[in-house]
Amino acid sequence: MTESFQVDYRNAMARLGAAVSIVTTDGPAGRAGFTASAVCSVTDDPPTLLVCMNRASSAHVSVAGNNVVCVNVLSTRQERLSRLFGGKVPARERFAAAVWSTLATGAPVLADSAAAFDCEIANVVTVGTHDVLFCRVVALQSSGLTENLIYLGRVYHSVRAF
Repeated sequence: MTESFQVDYRNAMARLGAAVSIVTTDGPAGRAGFTASAVCSVTDDPPTLLVCMNRASSAHVSVAGNNVVCVNVLSTRQERLSRLFGGKVPARERFAAAVWSTLATGAPVLADSAAAFDCEIANVVTVGTHDVLFCRVVALQSSGLTENLIYLGRVYHSVRAF
């Protein structure tokens, strides 16, 4: 594959809007988190999400070692937090910027996320630079927030549901 084709691919993918989430983990391998836009539902029986994670991510070792994640779907007011978790800031500073709790797995749950899916990782498939995580949802919570954060055209946008 040529570098030109990869650039064309990235530019075309910028036209595919995606919900923004912060994926977190905690356990024996440490507390970590990263911003993700490659998250989708696989099935509701059993409830399973797909999460794509770059293996070069600072969170990779912790996610792989803990084998649990929480997918925290962001509201519009959490753009700053998304940028923080997408950057090179140490984990302790990322987590200090918000209020967190836990559900079943012990992975951090963002207190005011639009929705949170607490998951055990059921399977991992490596594709190119990324691991594709198949995450079995074991607990969840939803809020009344109706404006979600979307990433489209390399820019954040607000989308109102309902």
